[in-house]
Amino acid sequence: MIRSGVHLGHSTRKWNPRMDPYISAKFKGIYITNLTKTARFLSEACNLVFNAAKRDKTFLIVGTKKKIADLVVSAAEKARCHYINKKWLGGMLTNWSTTETRLNKFKNLRAKQNITRQNYKKLCALQRYFDGVKYMTKLPDIVIILDQKKESKALRECILLDIPTICLIDTNCDPDLSDFFIPANDDARASIKYILNYLILAIHKGYSYSI
Repeated sequence: MIRSGVHLGHSTRKWNPRMDPYISAKFKGIYITNLTKTARFLSEACNLVFNAAKRDKTFLIVGTKKKIADLVVSAAEKARCHYINKKWLGGMLTNWSTTETRLNKFKNLRAKQNITRQNYKKLCALQRYFDGVKYMTKLPDIVIILDQKKESKALRECILLDIPTICLIDTNCDPDLSDFFIPANDDARASIKYILNYLILAIHKGYSYSI
């Protein structure tokens, strides 16, 4: 975890006091996350997603930072999860009927053999935002959020709909907003990859038991 920078938090000037129980020290102006607690919460999250996957529950991974876009895609494909890695469109979940309409339009355009230039532009736009959820037929059972601050719109929709969330929370986040959380660096690609790999492995194993 140290090699991946999981322990590195934000500046001591930018922090949420509610994160105090998950901080072990200050070093050169930044907070250091308590990795013992990170390991415990990560283990609990892995158990949770493993058991959910065994019951054939569905997952949505949300991570729209450019530097992790490819990680989100590869992780989701490995574990048969849905994903959003470009931009969260407001109402994606809370206005599900509209989202379904857009998904159906996307599927119909993809199915066409001959497509006009105008429809091609529409297809590209829909593919950019809906490619990761094109097989989603209902609201997800669990949403994995890779940056609580950046993905605040997605988090709010999950809270409104009572959809359980698992969030990476850095030292500037609010643990009270997440159902389940993992204290960790949510800025470094290596840190996010480290946490995500464990979650994806647990989901993959869980689905293998459900078959």
